[in-house]
Amino acid sequence: MDNRYFEFEDDPIQDFDSAQAGDEVAYEDEQQEMFEHYRFDISSGQVPMRVDKYLATHMEYTSRHRIQLAIKAEYIRVNDKIVKANYVVRPGDVVKFVMPYQRRGLEILPEDIPLNIVYEDDDLLVLNKEAGMVVHPGHGHFSGTLINALAHHLGISQGPDAEDERMGVLVHRIDKDTSGLLVVAKNDESQLDLAKQFFVHSIERRYVAIVWGNLKEDEGTITGNIGRDPNDRMRFKVFPDGDYGKHAVTHYRVLERFGYVTVVECRLETGRTHQIRVHFNWIGHPLFNDSRYDGSEIRKGTIYAKYRQFIENCFKLLPRQALHAKTLGFVHPKTKQMVRLDSELPADMQALIDKWRKYSENMTQFLEEE
Repeated sequence: MDNRYFEFEDDPIQDFDSAQAGDEVAYEDEQQEMFEHYRFDISSGQVPMRVDKYLATHMEYTSRHRIQLAIKAEYIRVNDKIVKANYVVRPGDVVKFVMPYQRRGLEILPEDIPLNIVYEDDDLLVLNKEAGMVVHPGHGHFSGTLINALAHHLGISQGPDAEDERMGVLVHRIDKDTSGLLVVAKNDESQLDLAKQFFVHSIERRYVAIVWGNLKEDEGTITGNIGRDPNDRMRFKVFPDGDYGKHAVTHYRVLERFGYVTVVECRLETGRTHQIRVHFNWIGHPLFNDSRYDGSEIRKGTIYAKYRQFIENCFKLLPRQALHAKTLGFVHPKTKQMVRLDSELPADMQALIDKWRKYSENMTQFLEEE
C-alpha cells in the first residue's frame, strides 16, 4: 500500500488572513500557507503506470489536467528528479509533489461587494484590497469576504462538491488590516504559474509602512529567521540564531522622516507571515498603531499631554497598522510579459502622513524661533 502524506509549505507568502474576527493569526501553522506537499512511496505491488495517471487516481479532487500542468511547471519530482508526464512509476519510486492549495469543502456564496479592480484579463485580475476586508471565509466570517465578492464578480460559486475550479484562486494573501494589491488567478494554468513565481520569490512586492522612531540609515536590510512565538501563538518573532523559523529578508529605504516616525518603502526578498511587521518590531521600530506588534502605544516623542492627544488623534485617524501593499510585479502566465502595477496610498495612511508632516514642520518652526 502506498504511504502518503501532505503538509503545507511554511510561509511562501508574506501575509495571510485567518478570517477570525479582528484577528489575522488564528490559523495553525499547517493551515496558513498556500502550498500543499505530497509524497507517495510506490509500493512493491504497483503495476507500472504513467506518473500523471498514477497521481490522478490517488489524489482526490485533483484533475489529471491540473496534474499535467503541475508537471509542466516542474512541481513534481520522482526520486528528486524532474520528470515529464509520461514518466512511468515503478515500485520503489518516491514521488514528491508541491501543489498550490485548492480550496475544498467550503461553500462560497456570491455577494455583491464592490471591488477595486486595477487590472483584469481572461487569466487573472489584480485588485486593491481595502483595509478591514477579510480575505477568506472561515470561523467568524462566512460572508462579507473578498472571496464572496470575487464569486459574484466572476459569476460562480463553490460548494463542498463543486467541480468548478475557476473560482478566483488567491495566489497570496495580505492581512485583514493591511491594504493593497492582490493578484487572483482565474484558471489552473495561471494559478500554477503565478504560484511558482511566489514560491521562488521572483515576484516584485513593495510596501509602504510608517514605523515608530527615526531610522539611523536611509536604506538597509533586515535579516532574521521568522517563526511562531512559542509564548504567544498569535504572534511571530525573529529567531536570530537561525535554529528555528524560516529565513527572511526585508530591504527598506526611507521615504520621509518626521522625527518620531519614519515613512519607509519595504521590498520583500522572502515572504514570511507578518514579515515586515515582525522585522521592524525586532529592530525597535514597530509599525505605527500595530497592536499585535507593540506599535499601538507611544514609542517615541515627548511626555506632554498635547503630544499624547496628538498621538491619540493619529490612532483614530488610522485605526490599524500603517502598512500598504503598494506595488506588485510579475510575469504574465500567458503572455510572458512583465506586469507591474502600482497603487496610491489609501486615504487613511495619506491623511496620517499629512498630519505628521504638518506636526514636524510646526516643531521645526518652533525650534527655530527658540
